[in-house]
Amino acid sequence: MTATTPHLTQFTITVPFPGCWRVTFDNPPINLMNATTAAELQDIVTAMEDADDLRVVVFDSANPDFFFARYDFSGGGLPTTPGPTGLPPFLDMTVRLSQVPVISIAEITGRARGGGNEFALACDMRFAAAETALFGQPEIGSSLIPGGGGIERLAAFVGRGRALEIVLSADDFDAVTAERYGWINRALPDADLTGYVDALARRIATFDSVALGTAKNMINRHTLPAPEDLLESQGATVALVQNPAFLDRFQRVRAYARATGADFDIRMGHHMGVVPDAEAAQ
Repeated sequence: MTATTPHLTQFTITVPFPGCWRVTFDNPPINLMNATTAAELQDIVTAMEDADDLRVVVFDSANPDFFFARYDFSGGGLPTTPGPTGLPPFLDMTVRLSQVPVISIAEITGRARGGGNEFALACDMRFAAAETALFGQPEIGSSLIPGGGGIERLAAFVGRGRALEIVLSADDFDAVTAERYGWINRALPDADLTGYVDALARRIATFDSVALGTAKNMINRHTLPAPEDLLESQGATVALVQNPAFLDRFQRVRAYARATGADFDIRMGHHMGVVPDAEAAQ
C-alpha cells in the first residue's frame, strides 16, 4: 500500500502480491450500504488514482451471504455534495472507478442488489460464485427506479429486453443466468472463485501499467454511459420519491419487511412479488 491509503471503517485493504489490492467490505450484519460506505468508496477510488504502483484491485466481501446487500435508507438519503467529477457522490465514485487506469474486479459471493449491484456493474469485470451469488434491482418494488447507474449499465451489458426484465421484475437472478445474460463475466464454482480471480489479477499485475490503462481507456470510449444520462436517472429517482404512490408502497414494503424478518433480505426477489397491495393491506 501507499501513503495515500485512506483510513477506513467498513473496508480492509490488503496486498496479496505486488501491484494488487484486495478491498474487503465488512459492514455487519448483512453488508448494507450507507453514507459511510459511499464516502469510503470515494476515498478508495482516490487512493487508486494516486497509487503509481497499482495495477489491479479486487473487491470482495467478508460475508459469504452478502456482497454489497443494498443501500440502507433508514439513516437518511444519499449524500449530495458533488465529487471531483461534479456528480453526486455515488455516481462520482462509479464514474471515477470506471475511468481510473487501474483494473477493478468484483469477486461476488452472496447477494448484490440495488446499489450493491450498481457498484459491481461499475467494476471493470465481475466474477461470481455459481452456488451463492444473486443479483437484482428491486427498486421498482418500492415504486422507484435504479438511480445509481443500473439502468444505463444493464442496458449496455445485457440489452434492452433483458434490462427491462431485470428492472421491471424486481426479482433475483442467479449467477448462471447473470453469466448467460452478459451481466457478469463468469459464474464459477464457489471453491474455484478466489483462485481464478487471484490468478487473473496476478497475471494482469505483471503487465505494463501504462498499457493497461490505455487499453481500458480505449475500450471505455465505446462502453461507458454518459454522465448526463446517469444524472438524469438519479434525478428521475429523486422525483419519484415525491410521487404519492411511492410513500404508500414504501410504507407497505417496510411493514412487510419488518413482519418477515431476516428472510426478507435473504429472499428479497420473492418477497417483492408478494407484498400486499393497498386493498389487501387494509
